[in-house]
Amino acid sequence: MDEQDIDLTARLYQKLRLIRRVEEEIAEIYPTDRIKSPVHLSIGQEAVSVGVIDALEPDDIVSPTYRGHAAYLAHGGSVEGMFAELFGKVSGCAKGRGGSMHLIDIEQGILGASAVVGTTIPIAVGYALALKHQRTSRLCVAFFGDGATEEGAFYESLNFAALHDLPILFVCENNGYAIHTPLNKRWAKDALCDRVQSFGIAFDAVTDGDVFSIRNTAKAAVAAIRSSPTPRFLEIKTHRWREHVGPGCDDHVGYRDPEETAFWRKRDQVDRLQSMLPEETYLLIDSQIEARIDRALATAEADSFPEAKDLSLHVFAD
Repeated sequence: MDEQDIDLTARLYQKLRLIRRVEEEIAEIYPTDRIKSPVHLSIGQEAVSVGVIDALEPDDIVSPTYRGHAAYLAHGGSVEGMFAELFGKVSGCAKGRGGSMHLIDIEQGILGASAVVGTTIPIAVGYALALKHQRTSRLCVAFFGDGATEEGAFYESLNFAALHDLPILFVCENNGYAIHTPLNKRWAKDALCDRVQSFGIAFDAVTDGDVFSIRNTAKAAVAAIRSSPTPRFLEIKTHRWREHVGPGCDDHVGYRDPEETAFWRKRDQVDRLQSMLPEETYLLIDSQIEARIDRALATAEADSFPEAKDLSLHVFAD
């Protein structure tokens, strides 16, 4: 690889590794009850957020799902703010009120996530409408899972975005399961992009989980949106390694084919990109990430819980 390729690989690896290690720490800590909310881990799915967000500008807007750790961190969300939020502390990104499923960092362009499936999609569309009226080149990316495409709000959002030529990129993180139910028991036909196309929205798909393919596909879609504001759609096949909700693995339950899991684990992008880098490069990245996580955990541990007198704050408009 030339120097430019090494720089790109190192940048993507740093984000992938950070997300993986943060979530591994969460899985380790969760049984101690220091984390005060349910967690939906992105382990195995990191390449989707990393690849798409690397194609954006820092002032673009990202709308994560409740499985949103990866998108939050990939777009520059505070590690300290995230751990403090999971611990329910006042320095958390949502002041300790939201937990894992409600991460937010407006200064970094990260809209608040929601625990309710599909509800962030129309909010992202609304933000894209605001960006259009501001007459800027900025755009919004809405992440959601395959289960969210079964909600009426998804189709209403597609229609509205297409009708008003909004600068939004819809990204379906298709891991093939709504909790434990596979696509073939939920969809009469596995033709998501065909359904999207019926709204006149251009689409593309990445099926192998390759972070470079995801980035390049997203980069082309983003360039098209900036050139002529109109919605675009990406379906990205992926695979979560852990259980739907919680820190553990659930392969023993038997709802997933072991060959499917083996297929995706062989394509782990964290290991792949590490193998592409010089040893001194990835070791330095790894050590910096570990130090960053240690600092964030220490801050979260030392911080205070919200006071009871503040319970009614941010419930009603001032």
